Amino acid sequence: MTLASTNTISRQLGHIVDRFANAQPNSTALIIGPQRSRIRYADLAQLVDDHCDALRRSGLRSGDVIALSCANTIEFVVALLGAARAGIVVAPLDPTLPAIQARERVNRVGACLTVTDARGLQPGNSEDGPRWCLHVAPTNAAGAKPEMRLLVADSADTAASPVSDLTDRDALIMFTSGTTGMPKMVPWTHDNVAASIEGISGAYQLGAGDATAAAMPLFHGHGLIATLLATLATGGALVLPARGKFSARTFADDVATVDATWYTAVPTIHQILLDTASAEGGLQHTGRLRFIRSCSAPLPSALVRRVETTFGVPVLAAYGMTETTHQASSVLPSADERIRVHTVGAPTGLSVRIVDDGRTCARGTTGEIWFHGPAVVRGYLQDAEATTTTFVDGWVRSGDLGSLDERGNLTIEGRIKDLINRGGEKISPEHVEEVLTSHPAVAEAAVFGVPDDLYGERVAALVVPCGGSHVDSADLASYSRERLSAFEIPERIIVTDKLPMTAKGSIDRSKLTAAYAIR
Repeated sequence: MTLASTNTISRQLGHIVDRFANAQPNSTALIIGPQRSRIRYADLAQLVDDHCDALRRSGLRSGDVIALSCANTIEFVVALLGAARAGIVVAPLDPTLPAIQARERVNRVGACLTVTDARGLQPGNSEDGPRWCLHVAPTNAAGAKPEMRLLVADSADTAASPVSDLTDRDALIMFTSGTTGMPKMVPWTHDNVAASIEGISGAYQLGAGDATAAAMPLFHGHGLIATLLATLATGGALVLPARGKFSARTFADDVATVDATWYTAVPTIHQILLDTASAEGGLQHTGRLRFIRSCSAPLPSALVRRVETTFGVPVLAAYGMTETTHQASSVLPSADERIRVHTVGAPTGLSVRIVDDGRTCARGTTGEIWFHGPAVVRGYLQDAEATTTTFVDGWVRSGDLGSLDERGNLTIEGRIKDLINRGGEKISPEHVEEVLTSHPAVAEAAVFGVPDDLYGERVAALVVPCGGSHVDSADLASYSRERLSAFEIPERIIVTDKLPMTAKGSIDRSKLTAAYAIR
């Protein structure tokens, strides 16, 4: 694979837009707000400079930490890049977190300030510590530049102590999206971020002629690295949703407004867009689309085929984790149907091993997936035990089962900890979900184990019908018997209108047993 030259991507996050602010200052970087105002690269760079200067004037120093709690808005972009330019470490937070959880994370990272957009002015935030509320006001006047204002500007807590274990190359602190226990804190260095962007931009050959629409939240690695930073680092254009978050109703207009050449999302969003396209004729302005990317959750092969048939472009599955600074492997645009439908492609800028009992497996053999390379982080902050367990001699253990084919393409076979043990038979929920979603009436499925006195666990499933379809549990059980081993067939199938999801759009398996129990 040809990756982007290391000379084209800034090794310092805060200067990621400088190259194109100088080379193509009048090109569109962002399209924002209900009026779809266009922000040029030169103007974005100036806004970043202004925010950097404001932070420095407030007394913040290089190495301090701020929390960033914004929707998918220009304020998120300016706050992130301005802080990075000042040498300040940023901890992005989900803006929908309950106040108690948000404050807990602010305290864990030792943030001296929380930066928000206008949503941060909502009641109930007054006890969350020092807070800046940014507002970027675009203008439609010819030649006029957008302005950044501080709607709220508390004094930063300059006595706050940043989390230990930080280095002078750290740019971000990301929280793992685990659904049980305390989320781990993952340090992303400027070099980790640059390496991940290079892997993404090289895999898809992104350039200044490309454009995309934000479907994923920017506080999560998927939206942050793949959508936002990979676009700005390569001179492309990005439209941010008018209301700050994905909406199936407006996404087609977003794609048309920016004349998108690609976009990335989780499988759930792809299914929603399929239903919207069928019901309302949505996403018709797709003439420039080159590909559609999918990441952050398993992509059923049936969904690949449906999306490709509907939108007429290849669907490219990608795979990654917070510990690999988002993307670790991806299907390439030139891949054939077998690779697109059944694999997550080859590593992008990383080395991969399949390991079983401490030994590297032969091609075609299933084991745990390990990665090594410049996008792999050094460990977790303030969690030596988890670091020792997960990181081995520079390799990160993914916790996922998989195998490599003869061409180096990776197939994911499920999470080790999610395997269902039915009387000694190990069952992959993802494999059963793949079969269930191949049924033409099923849009999504979640398979999980429920406790059983005789077998230890039995197999159950939640299924979501395709729009307008009816799912009969008995018919689906019969369908499964033709495609699954007897011990893999779900013994109870529950039809529902929605699956429990994490913030990043993957199945929240911690809630599945509870969902089963209440029915």
